[in-house]
Amino acid sequence: MKKILITISGYKKIKKELNNLKNIKRPKIIKEIIKAREYGDLKENYEYHAAREQQNLIEKKIKDLELKLLNSQILDITKIKNTKKVTFGSTVTILNLKNNNKFKYRIVCNNESDIVNNLISINSPIGKGLLGNKVNDILYIKTPIEITKYKILKIEYI
Repeated sequence: MKKILITISGYKKIKKELNNLKNIKRPKIIKEIIKAREYGDLKENYEYHAAREQQNLIEKKIKDLELKLLNSQILDITKIKNTKKVTFGSTVTILNLKNNNKFKYRIVCNNESDIVNNLISINSPIGKGLLGNKVNDILYIKTPIEITKYKILKIEYI
């Protein structure tokens, strides 16, 4: 199976979430199931069924995260030769030439993308449009809404 690139911070975030699920949430839900069983008849025991459903969700999430980690290849952007081009993991400052708004994005894998924190997927329209370009390049990037003209102002490998 092909490995999916992931940044060090993305890997740490998944490990932290996995640790929380395994060591905090899983034991807590097991206690809730044991307590709910004490209420008697399981057929009509809402607390028991709710706890079991929550347990199933936790176990599914644990398996998903373990699979993500298993199929990931960590890429330390600080160890990549500075090619002066936008690559996976680089942080790019761009200028929307239509409205003069500046944006700063880090190019990450799909699993790490989080637009609120300026992490965009390498497979997103903007992510794809930025890859391989250099500072001062003018780009036309097609998004679902429109084609937007951008200028790359800065590329960082941090």
